[in-house]
Amino acid sequence: MCGICGAYSFGDLSEETKLLIPKSTNLLSKRGPEVQDHVCFSAAAFGHSRLSIIDTSDAANQPFADSSGRYTLVFNGEIYNYRELQKQLIDKGYSFRTTSDTEVLLYWLMENGEEGIDQLTGFFAFAFYDQKEHTLLVVRDRFGIKPIYYFKDQNRFIFASELKALMALQFPRHIDFVSLSIYFQLNYIPAPWSIYQNVFKLLPGTLLKTAKGEVKQRVYYSVQKRDPDSSVVGYESALEILREKMEASVVKRLVSDVPLGAFLSGGIDSSVIVALASRHVKNLNTFSIGFRDEPMFDETRYARMVARMHKTEHTVFSLTNNDLLDCLYDVLDYTDEPFADSSALAVYILSRHTRQKVTVALSGDGADEMFAGYNKHMAHWMAHTGGIKANLLKILYPVFGLAPQSRSNLLANRIRQLYRFGEGANMKANERYWRWASLSNEQHPVTLLGNKISDAEYQQRKRNILKAFEEGDGMDQILLTDMQLVLPNDMLMKVDLMSMANSLEVRVPFLDHDVVDFVFSLPPEFKIDRFHRKKILRDAFREQLPDELYDRPKQGFEVPLLSWFRKELKDKIMNEWLNEEFIAQQGIFDPKVINNLKKKLFSLKPADIHAQVWSIIVFQHWYQKYHSQ
Repeated sequence: MCGICGAYSFGDLSEETKLLIPKSTNLLSKRGPEVQDHVCFSAAAFGHSRLSIIDTSDAANQPFADSSGRYTLVFNGEIYNYRELQKQLIDKGYSFRTTSDTEVLLYWLMENGEEGIDQLTGFFAFAFYDQKEHTLLVVRDRFGIKPIYYFKDQNRFIFASELKALMALQFPRHIDFVSLSIYFQLNYIPAPWSIYQNVFKLLPGTLLKTAKGEVKQRVYYSVQKRDPDSSVVGYESALEILREKMEASVVKRLVSDVPLGAFLSGGIDSSVIVALASRHVKNLNTFSIGFRDEPMFDETRYARMVARMHKTEHTVFSLTNNDLLDCLYDVLDYTDEPFADSSALAVYILSRHTRQKVTVALSGDGADEMFAGYNKHMAHWMAHTGGIKANLLKILYPVFGLAPQSRSNLLANRIRQLYRFGEGANMKANERYWRWASLSNEQHPVTLLGNKISDAEYQQRKRNILKAFEEGDGMDQILLTDMQLVLPNDMLMKVDLMSMANSLEVRVPFLDHDVVDFVFSLPPEFKIDRFHRKKILRDAFREQLPDELYDRPKQGFEVPLLSWFRKELKDKIMNEWLNEEFIAQQGIFDPKVINNLKKKLFSLKPADIHAQVWSIIVFQHWYQKYHSQ
């Protein structure tokens, strides 16, 4: 696991840019704390920060070049099938000076070019440079586990694992207000867009190739839409196939030359991973966090049950709300593009503590999006299939809008959910999806930003994000859109940011493309019905997990933002982040809207206003730390 950056010129690369490469590389040092190095050519330069996982010797450091010096690779991630690829290369006459997957990847690309990418199993973002032909290949893994930002103008193409490192290479920084408006709805900015105009995130399963003054983009992988007319294996056969594919995926991800463990939340997903990994790793290290001040969200007793069942070396980090608050500025400081999923605080702390014992951790990310595991999936299923309850809520939902709504109280949260269901059930499937994916309605950013948004551009981006609904409005479309929107831009981005801030590599066995392709070939009724979400996953591993995991509701986690805003952070809100003079000086927000938000935040009936305020605070901290510098 590492950080990469680079610059490619359509002519000769300026000396100024070459001098910036070391600075860009050093800004990625938390992604790769052990070695930072760079290399410069007449028309290109590359930097690499290394976290050693496979072959920890200096011989495997990057940038990595072949013996002739013609080819250079900077690589972030892991290639799990590198040993199989290495055997093929040896048969073709290649010899190796390291035992690293980096060297295998370099020679594989030398031998096969971009056509060889389809045969890679792993997660990665890499750049492969041919100095003789002056071509550059930049690639992101199939599901967007590893990020990459880039900027292009008429003179050069620059890229980096993180936006802060791209900023060091210098480009015109103009805020993209359409991106900002979507951020204030979703809490994140979906690829390919970023917070800045003309700065993009490479989409998952996509490559860029520069040659002869052009940059061409190609999708090399996408999740295949299910063909309803194709023959499907029976349910019992599907259970067995899923077990086999998941075990194979976990085994691939156990390869490491440094200590390895697993996150264990107490939910089905991480428990499945631990059950499978513990078959192959004796006394597997597992880690979970508990919340002493928030017993409603504490799942550690379920995690302990799984740990006992599979005889793991289990560690629980018991946290207070003050522990979360103490890491707030560490999280905000590392977040170099506005990202307001507040559960990142918990992921940060889990990663920080886990890193004290291991360098690699397995996680259960990806299962909810594939197997229909979220509450919203059951809500979509109910809205799509209808029935007395759904139809009644469609009529009565305005009544729930009059009652208190909050995520931090069981009754108030239930009322909130019923209101959102009734509101969404009255919409078309694509609009319903967008509403339920959003933390606010579409009017909120329009008024907040004072009509700075191009509605035509906004609508075009929204259509692009929701294009799966052009072919239907069922669960297949819901899950496919989750895989393309929520998974890479929220869930995986959160884990990447918070784990890399602590120099921890996180591997995701559910996102082996062999597993994903199989799961998306299955009909929705294998995954969800009126009684269960994640039906086939639960059934496949029922004998390997405690019964108690099957008789409990899905738990989320809610950071106590409202309490912080009214106490510990009130002075910061009033005198800095939402200070009237600062707001006026920025010229981004409508001062009247900001004042109304502050009044409601400190009123007797704040409802869920703290979620909107949090997204503004994250933006303001980013603006001060990164944009205005």
